[in-house]
Amino acid sequence: MHVSPRSLVDRARASSPVARAGAVCTVLAGALTALVVARWQPLMDLDRSVARSLHRRAVAEPGLVHVNRLLTDWLWDPWTMRALIAVAVVALWWRGARPLAVWVAATTVVSSLLQQGIKAAVGRHRPRWPDPVDSASYAAYPSGHAMTATVSCGLLLWLLHRSGVRGRLWRAAVGAAAVSVAGVGLTRLYLGVHWPSDVLGGWLLGAALVALAVRGFERYAARSGPGRAA
Repeated sequence: MHVSPRSLVDRARASSPVARAGAVCTVLAGALTALVVARWQPLMDLDRSVARSLHRRAVAEPGLVHVNRLLTDWLWDPWTMRALIAVAVVALWWRGARPLAVWVAATTVVSSLLQQGIKAAVGRHRPRWPDPVDSASYAAYPSGHAMTATVSCGLLLWLLHRSGVRGRLWRAAVGAAAVSVAGVGLTRLYLGVHWPSDVLGGWLLGAALVALAVRGFERYAARSGPGRAA
């Protein structure tokens, strides 16, 4: 894949807003995580209030529960998202963009390790109901579905933008990514397997990691030149 030196410099400059957004998400994610660990009462009360309201509705709507389970277990499942990333990595490798392929794969692995590490460190219990409509195991914070969808969709959008996708196709991709990221978070809440702050934490951590990955690679590409980075 041929990339001109000017294009590399332009990308490095364009990534500055991404870096700022990433810094904001990092600070917000850190603050939210601290509040969850400290069990800040206003946040705990809000989590319980929203979770109870959604659970009452879910118990009364088994048909909608079924739809949400299909979406969360198949369309937006973390393994589905990882499979999309795997396809993108293989395509990049085949086209000769091997540093980029490795970067995307490494970011995905780091996302999984970070997610599991925070879950283990925080050790937050999931909501428990006398009449559950779904079940999930391991710790609650952050939501793995929300974080994985954010990282995967963010990386895929970045790759599409780098490849020159614009216009209607770009808008369609952004729309699909937004629906997927928001949708998977809402399904986890509706099914009663996460607190709202779990989902918000997953979104913020995922966005921060994508911003860091984008900024890091564009800086690497600007320094390495078109012969080494694609």
